[in-house]
Amino acid sequence: MEQFQHIFVTFVLISCFGLSVLSEIPRPRGVSLSRASLYSPGNTFACLDGKKVIKFTQVNDDYCDCQDASDEPGTAACPQGQFHCTNAGHKPKNIPSSQVNDGVCDCCDASDEYQSQANCVNICSELGKEERQRERELAELAKVGNQLRADMASKGKALKDQHRARLIELRKHQEEAEILKTERMQIKDEVEVMERAALDVYREIQEREDREKRELEQEENAKEAESTFTKYDSNGNQLVEIEEIQTRIAFDKNRDGEVSVEEAKYFLDDHDAVDFETFKTLCWPKIKPYMMLDSGLFKPPESVEELRENENPELTYDNNDVDEGGDEHSDDDAEEEEYEEETGEGEVELVDRETTTNEPIEYDAETKKLIEQANGARNLFLEAERELREIETEIGNIDDLLNKDFGPNEEFTPLHGECFNFEDREYVYKVCPFDKAVQQPKSGGAETRLGTWDRWDGATNKYSTMVFANGASCWNGPQRSATVHLECGLETKLTSVAEPNRCEYVCTLQTPAVCQINPTGDTNEYEHDEL
Repeated sequence: MEQFQHIFVTFVLISCFGLSVLSEIPRPRGVSLSRASLYSPGNTFACLDGKKVIKFTQVNDDYCDCQDASDEPGTAACPQGQFHCTNAGHKPKNIPSSQVNDGVCDCCDASDEYQSQANCVNICSELGKEERQRERELAELAKVGNQLRADMASKGKALKDQHRARLIELRKHQEEAEILKTERMQIKDEVEVMERAALDVYREIQEREDREKRELEQEENAKEAESTFTKYDSNGNQLVEIEEIQTRIAFDKNRDGEVSVEEAKYFLDDHDAVDFETFKTLCWPKIKPYMMLDSGLFKPPESVEELRENENPELTYDNNDVDEGGDEHSDDDAEEEEYEEETGEGEVELVDRETTTNEPIEYDAETKKLIEQANGARNLFLEAERELREIETEIGNIDDLLNKDFGPNEEFTPLHGECFNFEDREYVYKVCPFDKAVQQPKSGGAETRLGTWDRWDGATNKYSTMVFANGASCWNGPQRSATVHLECGLETKLTSVAEPNRCEYVCTLQTPAVCQINPTGDTNEYEHDEL
């Protein structure tokens, strides 16, 4: 037992001596422990840029011998030099060598003012205490958040597995829906052929009746034109002349009590005299409406406004199709007859449009049955087509989701489809990961798209920054964009939004998805200060 105690004491002494040796590794003032080996005591010192070798006693002699200032790490001799503050118990840092012994305490351990009247004292322990507390809190946050991140990753993997299973199911339904659509299309096409054949019979009958009706109307119109021509040809020379038109007060267009030569020539299509064929084709369409006015078949309106209020569905007026010379510019269909009447407000065209007053066709029982079958087949086909389209849309959405990068362990998957808001004085901002970022005035109004999901873009950690690009264009400026920086937090929430540059937005989103414990298990970098 005594022998064992002796061995143990010897081991402790050796260990302590070893630590003491380590703690006393010689290095010049202002040199960090990591660079101590470059300043090993000896007869000479090689400038770190390799351009010069000097005596080791010239290191920190307050005279700059090396161009790279490496010989004066602890003095202010070299303007471009760097002084290392060990700051044990707090954060080590480097300061410009010009700040050494300048009367200002730059290092919390007072090592930079070793030959000044600043009376600096070592306060690193006090400063480090608050920092270490903060680091412990961050470590605890990272620990709890890391567990939440693991839960999110587990949930994300489960969600993707569910979607993969759903995709397999949908692929099967897609095949069945395609077969059903093809079958229903064939049935539809077959019954439509029979329906078309049955309807063609009725269509031919209707077209024949319409044709006969038009022929009868044309024949009656031709007879009326011939009768009028004979009536107007008062001298019997087979011509209707200007003088004969002037005797018809109905053609007094401007209501001045007489028919002028210009007015008469208008009705004769700018001719002095016309034969019957010219009268029938060119003159009669202009003459007939004025004959109807003269006979009292209808009363012309006193104004365009009155005309527009006219409830007669067969009559419409237009006052912009006749020029100053009385020439027509109507492009109405051949079946429309145009009537013109001048008012105090200008030329007014009265158009009597032929309306179809045919009653609905009454089909026989067999044709009705075919129509009903065809309608049913069309509806069933449309239903099958719609079902297939819905399946294809869902397949596309799932494919898109499965191909998205939700992190190395799918930890960001639960954020898909979620949106997070942040309000400032004027706007409500909304960030929807993997979808969009928008801005909306608090006073109401439409959303403005700040960007659409584009990519991950973290510098050291790819998954620490989201980029939303190609947003709405700014007035006379670029398209809007949003960069979202992710921070560890125990819940996912949008904590800040700023616009540091015009139309470029920077947001901060806290989420457990980025909480990670240091891979080495060390959560406090400041507990291992230099010896």
